[in-house]
Amino acid sequence: MMHRLKVDPHSLPIQMVFSAIVLVLLTAAFASLPALWLISRQLDRQAWAQLEQGRPTTQALYTARETELISLATLMAQRPTLHELLLKKDLDALQDYLRTLQTGARSDLVVVCDQSGNVVAGAGEEISVDACALNEPTDIYSDTRMNVPRVLLLSMSPVVSDGVDIGQVIAGITLNNAFAEVMRAQTGLEHTVFIDGQLAATSFSVDLSELSRATRQIVTTAEPPEGHRTTFNLLDKPYYALRLPIRDEGLEAEVALCVEEIIATRHGLIWGLAGSILAIAVAASIFGAYLARRIGSTFASLTEAAEAFSKGDLDTPVKVEARVREASLVAQALDSARVDLRQTLRQLQQEKAWTDQLLDAIVEGIIILDDSRRITFFSPGAERITGWKREQVMKRSCDEFFRPLETKDPFSELIPRPGQRRTILVQLADGQQATLAITGAQLAPSGAGETEVVLVIRDISEEEAVHRLLGHFMANVSHEFRTPLSALAASIELLMDQASDLNPLELHELLNSLHLGILGLQTLVDNLLESASIETGHFRVSPRPTDLAEIIGEAAKIMQPLLDKRGQFLSVELPAGIPIVHADSRRVLQVMINLLSNANLYSPDETEISIDATIMDGWVQVSVADRGPGISPEHREDIFRRFPHIDSRVDEIQYGAGLGLSVVKAIIEAHQCKVGVNDHLGGGSIFWFTLPIESKR
Repeated sequence: MMHRLKVDPHSLPIQMVFSAIVLVLLTAAFASLPALWLISRQLDRQAWAQLEQGRPTTQALYTARETELISLATLMAQRPTLHELLLKKDLDALQDYLRTLQTGARSDLVVVCDQSGNVVAGAGEEISVDACALNEPTDIYSDTRMNVPRVLLLSMSPVVSDGVDIGQVIAGITLNNAFAEVMRAQTGLEHTVFIDGQLAATSFSVDLSELSRATRQIVTTAEPPEGHRTTFNLLDKPYYALRLPIRDEGLEAEVALCVEEIIATRHGLIWGLAGSILAIAVAASIFGAYLARRIGSTFASLTEAAEAFSKGDLDTPVKVEARVREASLVAQALDSARVDLRQTLRQLQQEKAWTDQLLDAIVEGIIILDDSRRITFFSPGAERITGWKREQVMKRSCDEFFRPLETKDPFSELIPRPGQRRTILVQLADGQQATLAITGAQLAPSGAGETEVVLVIRDISEEEAVHRLLGHFMANVSHEFRTPLSALAASIELLMDQASDLNPLELHELLNSLHLGILGLQTLVDNLLESASIETGHFRVSPRPTDLAEIIGEAAKIMQPLLDKRGQFLSVELPAGIPIVHADSRRVLQVMINLLSNANLYSPDETEISIDATIMDGWVQVSVADRGPGISPEHREDIFRRFPHIDSRVDEIQYGAGLGLSVVKAIIEAHQCKVGVNDHLGGGSIFWFTLPIESKR
């Protein structure tokens, strides 16, 4: 255990010790900050003074360059060879001679103009014909059409032969990065050239675009100097810059000085001052810590005990070696509180465990909302029903997670009154729809000013679906039976009343109508019986060697009257030597009749319905193709379920007595085979199924 030092009861409180430390720090700071400010200001002045010294040097260097350029142009204009070539107008020789002069004079441009002011020959940098229109001995030529402007310093001298002005010689140098580097070497300062405010050249080892992106800050002074001062950072280095006007044509030069060392010196002073203040603070802190330890060791132990409480450690007794009476009393009270809190917490944990088990066992979901309709409780049952996790919904509005689908009203306005029940169709977390039965109640916590709402939710989607499906099924089955029965009754009544007056053709037509009605009822009854058999689990198939061609022929014979009634014609294309299949012939016949019935129902009058078979590796695939409206891809799985069918007029799923395809799927899958539907080229659908070849089993 840490050794406890005695606390002097007459010592000053620890707050007084810290106050003394703060006072020492403030005194040292106020004494040192003015001196630091004066030194920093003096360093800045020295930096700007160095830039100001570079001003006359820079201007003198530009003047010297102009003088050199004037002399160079004058010397070139006096060359006899140049006079002779210009008078002879030997432009090719003149062009070669100018290249020699330009190389020897180390100029970037040499141009010769005739008496009319037209360029006749030149060497070096390209320049427009406007160059021959110089009115002064020296001038600036700039081309700002490019991203980086091109700037040339030009000098003109007339070419005089026998007292006659026969042309002009123009010499020039390019103010580019190489020029800027030479200026830097001569002035000791970074050099940048501007033309009409645009960057043209620089001695910095960076692209001009990077230099142009450097953020500049204007530095103001009491007496503004010629030009203006700015500061900027480039390549993580600080610079002071001074921009100077060179010529009236918009040419400016900027000299820059890296002040990294000056700023480092300033930082050194700051760190030195901080170190001095820190040393004083450390000395004061050591003395204060000594006094604080004497006073606060007991209270530190009490703090540790309180932190242990907050972390859930209620079993460790509070033991404090206090030499202060008041501290001992606090320790005793804290230990008593620990014992009471432990007992209360255990009771709450037992009650919570019981409540959690109860909520987990409840199938229904329980949700509690506050006055603002924010979720304050979300039971495990609610998580299972909605798909939302408790941590996702807590303290958020119920309207964010419960979205009614049959009304634009928010969910919070649809909550039933206490004791009432309401059914709401909502969208769940996974995007699915569910019908929820919601019962509301009010909860007023003891001592709370707000009244909360308790919702008990139950998913009744399956119940609603069963009720809705049963209603549709009964209505459609009644319709499916009533229509053919009515037709049969009418035909039989006509036979009974007028049989003796009917000719053989009319009698045959009535009998054929009776046959078609009975055939439709037989197909419907067969599908109902098979569906009931499938539902009760009594559905079985009895595969045996079967002649598939006979089954297809029998189905075509049975369906032929229905096809003739609508003027539809059936084409059958079977491969030669179609093999024997292993299948239940009665069930496969029912499959063929159901597929042909659908093709007859949905195909237009006087269209073709085709049957074909394809032999594959160990299987035979039978296809029935129609010219109906077709099946959209999103509905191809639904049409094989019980009851739903596709309404060919609205192309959406309806619920009724659509049992045929579900029976087809059950029969084929019972044979361990596959069934499906594809698009028919030119319109319609192709329903297909497979059967195993007997010889391959």
